[in-house]
Amino acid sequence: MSQRKIIHIDMDAFYASVEQRDNPELKGKPIAVGGLPENRGVVATASYEARTFGVRSAMPSKRAIQICPELIFIAPRFDVYKSVSDHVREIFYRYTDLIEPLSLDEAYLDVTEDKQQIGSAIGIARQIKTAIREELQLTASAGVSINKFVAKIASDMNKPDGLTFIPPDKVESFMESLPVNKFYGVGKVTAEKMNTLNLFTGADLKKLSEVELIRLFGKQGSFYFKIVRGVDDRPVEPNRETKSISAEDTFLNDLSNPAEMKEHLDRLAAIVADRLQEYEFKGRTITLKIRYSDFKTLTRSQTLPAAISDHETIADTALQLLLKTDIQDAKIRLLGIGVSNIVDESEPPANRQLRLF
Repeated sequence: MSQRKIIHIDMDAFYASVEQRDNPELKGKPIAVGGLPENRGVVATASYEARTFGVRSAMPSKRAIQICPELIFIAPRFDVYKSVSDHVREIFYRYTDLIEPLSLDEAYLDVTEDKQQIGSAIGIARQIKTAIREELQLTASAGVSINKFVAKIASDMNKPDGLTFIPPDKVESFMESLPVNKFYGVGKVTAEKMNTLNLFTGADLKKLSEVELIRLFGKQGSFYFKIVRGVDDRPVEPNRETKSISAEDTFLNDLSNPAEMKEHLDRLAAIVADRLQEYEFKGRTITLKIRYSDFKTLTRSQTLPAAISDHETIADTALQLLLKTDIQDAKIRLLGIGVSNIVDESEPPANRQLRLF
């Protein structure tokens, strides 16, 4: 089988860049698109000017304004972002039909066989970036390689407006040199666990057998075993159906204070609400996920009479589900919220499909 040619395209600070494009007075200023601090909001996207202060997506807006007092908050305009995203998608379709959107601002493209018979994935990535710049006055970063995992990491290496190519004969050495905290999907807690085990790079992971990795990291261990060897056979899936929208967080220190639990649930609910509204989705079933310090995991769900997407309903329902568990003396290392039974509000009613969790 010939090597695949995979491109990962990631728009640069997408929401914030659209706002700066549409309002020149915002150019060069630290801005955050998201909910206001007084409304228990979170940052959806921060401009690069704001990122220099440490402002990041999913950060509580209250914290963001503390570390960047000059930060300008902009209410999201999801209809505008969706329109821009549709235009970007149309540019992708000029080259391939094998497109797997991950969100409004990023997607995988399989250009092993491209429509224009250009033959060069790097050349296609350059043309896509040029079209986005000329037609939308925005920039995107691209990663090009032989599989999805490496292409995604590559797209983040030279932001903004970057293009990074990891050739087939360099993939394995690239993965060996990569710090574990740069592995897509390895969060802060997992990275710290790896570091305590003297696992700092892909080369360190490569020294362990698949059995050892599974023992240490569960089923993800099998994936780590393959990916440090440059193996990722996951196809680009153009028709992947969205079954749920969720967010979760693992904590460096176990939560035992109910007020802290409520604060984290509120933040997670805001993230989920933003994602639902981004896609113009609503859902009827809210699921709470709890993992305790002993790694025991439980889920609790409630199905509502009508589909919702608002922050307050999601937060309040998740809190009620939490309070129905025994939180007295509980030590919680992970909380998550998911919304399922999704309805796509952007589709005409006759075309809507109820998606199951």
